[in-house]
Amino acid sequence: AYCLLLNLIADFRVEGLRLTEVRIPKYVIKGATAQLECLYDLDGEALYSVKWYKDGNEFYRYVPRDMPPAQTFLLPGVNVDLHNSSDAIVALHNVNLQSAGRFRCEVSGEAPSFQTVTEHGDMVVVSLPDNGEPKITGGRPRYQIGDYVRINCTAGKSKPAVDLSWFINQEPAEPQKLRKYENTVSGREGLETSTLGLQFRVEQKHFRNGDMKLKCVASLSNLYWRSNEESVEGDRPQKAPVLESRETVYASNSRADPVQGTSYREQFVTKILSFFFVQPNAASSVAPPPKAPTPLVLLLVALAVAILASTAAGKDNDKDYVPMDGRIALGDPEASELLAATGMKGNLSSEFGKSATQQRKIQMAMR
Repeated sequence: AYCLLLNLIADFRVEGLRLTEVRIPKYVIKGATAQLECLYDLDGEALYSVKWYKDGNEFYRYVPRDMPPAQTFLLPGVNVDLHNSSDAIVALHNVNLQSAGRFRCEVSGEAPSFQTVTEHGDMVVVSLPDNGEPKITGGRPRYQIGDYVRINCTAGKSKPAVDLSWFINQEPAEPQKLRKYENTVSGREGLETSTLGLQFRVEQKHFRNGDMKLKCVASLSNLYWRSNEESVEGDRPQKAPVLESRETVYASNSRADPVQGTSYREQFVTKILSFFFVQPNAASSVAPPPKAPTPLVLLLVALAVAILASTAAGKDNDKDYVPMDGRIALGDPEASELLAATGMKGNLSSEFGKSATQQRKIQMAMR
């Protein structure tokens, strides 16, 4: 009966030693410090030792009865900071890619049970991309409905490879639109470059206020997050050229816009004056000698000045205005009235025609 009681007490004490929590950081940035924690409850037991292993190899031991109680064992990629380490905490400084692996904590009780409990966790050392945000390639500044978008997003070299994702107008791209590629490994440290493609046909729903936003996000746990976004425009259909009718042009030449029109009187006076002050032919090398104006010419000039003055004083109605490129015939009633008043109708060709060119102009005007 006594032996049975001792066994029951021993079994109770064995169950009393337990690990309450083992904390091993999942990700640690290269060059940073990692802290490993092994928390236990002896429940009345005496502590014999706490040991740490990496990938099955011991690198740290803590035995309370030893002096000093803590000691380390050389292991590639593991640099223990003894000043900041104890039975419950192990500090690793200046971690590198070789520091990554599986870490295991082992706690043992004193005699006579020497009960041992253990737990493990994996740590990944991260080498972040050194070129900032991910790069988007293959895009165009403008797309039309029906065009195909074929673009890639590439993150910088890292360890491990970062996770890439695409967003269209702030919404995650559908899986069927993604194109996955194998990661490329380079360098002595085996850094990885990841690329993710996006391909889809442009539809009207992809444009919001005439723009379509394509964003790529690169992330790695809570240690790294970068994004790059491109905003592309949709081609707008060009308007067909409008052929302005003659009636439209005439309607625009009203009293509200008198600069665009010229009255019949002004056109007539300009025609008359051009006959008497015509420039010599450019092909002629010798200009004719100037002649003194005749009394009739002076009379016509005075008449023209009077007509211009009366026209500038006020235009009677809108029908007196014609486009600048309009042709006025000297056979017009108003023009005939002016010619009759000066006695010139039918006699301009014989009285003032000095050249064949001037005669042709007068004949065309008389028609």
